[in-house]
Amino acid sequence: MHSRGRLCHTSPDDRTQGDTVGKKRRVCVGEVEIGEGLPLALVAGPCVIESESMCMEVAAEVKSIADALEVPFIFKASFDKANRSSGQSFRGPGLDEGLKVLAKVKSDLGVPVTSDVHETVQVQAAADVLDLIQIPAFLCRQTDLLEAAARTGKAVNVKKGQFLAPWDMENVVAKLRDAGCESVLLTERGASFGYNRLVSDMTSIAVMQRTGSPVLFDATHSVQTPGGERTRSGGDREMVAPLARAAVAAGADGIFLEVHPDPEKAQSDAATQLPLETLKPMLAAWVDIRAILLRL
Repeated sequence: MHSRGRLCHTSPDDRTQGDTVGKKRRVCVGEVEIGEGLPLALVAGPCVIESESMCMEVAAEVKSIADALEVPFIFKASFDKANRSSGQSFRGPGLDEGLKVLAKVKSDLGVPVTSDVHETVQVQAAADVLDLIQIPAFLCRQTDLLEAAARTGKAVNVKKGQFLAPWDMENVVAKLRDAGCESVLLTERGASFGYNRLVSDMTSIAVMQRTGSPVLFDATHSVQTPGGERTRSGGDREMVAPLARAAVAAGADGIFLEVHPDPEKAQSDAATQLPLETLKPMLAAWVDIRAILLRL
């Protein structure tokens, strides 16, 4: 394994039996390569940009942990949380100010950055800063948004909608590829199971990998109870670790996490963000599981 992952390159030896295009299931995000046969990747950061100083603190600490464990790391924070339970909820600094913060994280710490876009008018400005464009779960079938993201030339990560079966993501990937994007990541984040409940089906990881895309597991959103506290979502962060272990054992190529220095005071997803201080031992366990799989 290598610090921050393997540098991206193409090779005639990157072949795998049974793959229809003859290449391993891998994607480049900046200079980091994620996917089949590679170390577990980590996409992590606070749910929303609360301040520049907090983002720099979290990004620096996660980078230090990831480097020590030789884990490729992409920093994530939202400049706008457009999908909130209540219209009174904090949404973030907005596009312009949020991208300035992400640009500083990228330049000062040398890590790739990602955030989610909600409208086509946001896409090009976001692509000028981001290494990875994220499409939120509730917008995963929005054709115009997918096509706009694809045309930027950047890698695109699509969260699977809670309302979709994993095989339905074949159509999402097809939309992106038809619009010119070959660097597609997919993220499993649970499926709706009655009111205010999600359930994680680990077989969805393998199903979505059949599209030829690496698949991440969103361990913190998967433990949400969406809208479960009436004006905000609830959840159970104690379930993050066991679900993430199961996902890595099931073959997930990376873990998506929201982490915060003081989750109880977080302005978004306070019930499910992980305390930053708990990350290292959890991540070390997931890395060990991935290493066992790579030896099989």
